[in-house]
Amino acid sequence: MNARPLQAACLLLALCSIAIAPARAQQDYPSHPIRLVVPFAPAGVTDTSARVLADKLSRVTGQQVLVDNRPGASGNIGTQQVASSAPDGYTLLLAFDGTMVINPFVFPKIPFDTLRDFAPVTKMGDAALVLVTHPSVPAKNLAELVAYSKANPGKLSFGHSGTGGTTHVAGELLKQRTGLDMQNIPYKSGGQAVADCIGGQVPVVYSAVAGAQAYIKSGRLNAIGASTPKRLASLPNVPTFIEQGVAGFDVASWVGIMVPVKTPRAIVDKLNHDLVTALKDPELVARYETLGIDVVANSPEQFGEQIKADLARWSRVVEAAKIRVE
Repeated sequence: MNARPLQAACLLLALCSIAIAPARAQQDYPSHPIRLVVPFAPAGVTDTSARVLADKLSRVTGQQVLVDNRPGASGNIGTQQVASSAPDGYTLLLAFDGTMVINPFVFPKIPFDTLRDFAPVTKMGDAALVLVTHPSVPAKNLAELVAYSKANPGKLSFGHSGTGGTTHVAGELLKQRTGLDMQNIPYKSGGQAVADCIGGQVPVVYSAVAGAQAYIKSGRLNAIGASTPKRLASLPNVPTFIEQGVAGFDVASWVGIMVPVKTPRAIVDKLNHDLVTALKDPELVARYETLGIDVVANSPEQFGEQIKADLARWSRVVEAAKIRVE
């Protein structure tokens, strides 16, 4: 007569144990090493930013954060691997704007969906961009460059870090907003593009500020404008494009942290807290400054809103410019 109530009680205890286990795992998070997947090769600025963060995050969490480089297909391969990883907070993605908000439109097919497959945690920071010219180009500001390009149709070209990259689409957006007549020339890296501009092989380059500022200060390159909402502290004499009449022209290359979409919100919040703590460390802020990155460290909601806005913006720009990576 007592067997059935006993069985019911055992079943209830088992169900409670099942329910309590995930909650306890979230409370104990992190309890073992975390993997930070960087979908690019070692040694670049993106990889370096990840390694600096991993070191600080390890100290904050008390667990080792291991950087795992998974390069290929402009970041698509490593990004897809994170999308299919367990949503437990132990696999993080170093999210790059080119991969997350531009690749979906320039590749005919990619193995992930930015909004469907990922949850944003925080934006680490922004890398400012600047348009520079070889001194032989007879233009000192944006208005003069536009006028020169229209007076010499087909003569100007601009170099950038590669088809579909942030500097490429930023250049196309500037063309669309101002009427600049420039043909794009893709390079394998922004550094190569800047080197050719210094050498006079390409007259104009859209570059990350970090890669061009030393040459701007030495006079080997002229800065036409910065794609920032206010003037850069490192280049106070370079006007923004907004100052020069291009309303709302605020374009930066960003990096952030994302996780598989089904990661529990409690873990996302814990990660955000720990990441923001690490990102606000003065030593990290100073190191990022040398990489040309301004620390942001915002909330998941703020980061998510920017991702949605950038997807909408770059979709329009890519379609109008007919940019494709085959």
